[in-house]
Amino acid sequence: MQHTQEGQLFTDIVLEVFKLSGLLITAGDELSNELGLTSARWKVLGALAGMESPMTVSQIAMSMGQTRQGVQRLSNEMVQEGILVYEENPYHKKAKLVAMTTKGKELFMKLEQKQMPWANAHSADINAQKMEETLDVLRQMVESLKS
Repeated sequence: MQHTQEGQLFTDIVLEVFKLSGLLITAGDELSNELGLTSARWKVLGALAGMESPMTVSQIAMSMGQTRQGVQRLSNEMVQEGILVYEENPYHKKAKLVAMTTKGKELFMKLEQKQMPWANAHSADINAQKMEETLDVLRQMVESLKS
């Protein structure tokens, strides 16, 4: 069996995304290191920052495409450091809700301030319309993999 043209392009995109992921993790670690964080912790903060209310560990993991166990470990560490807090969940006795503390919100704001000039610099020579098209395709690929 051979790839269709679309199947080969999908595979090529996946391989580039794998490379990009590794580079982004390294860059994220470098950007967040000064604040005592890692890109993995940044992802957890980012998942929470994008929501209006606290989330369960499972919800955070699902939104990030990570394992629940990995996010649980990170959350436990971040709770111990005062970055996150566990809250009672009125809908589930065992699955606590995770929320950012004031310290967590401040760290996330500092990360955003570091990330903005970094993103601006790395996107300066890339056509905005092409980036919008790329974002659309990546979102379609995510939806395809969810089903």
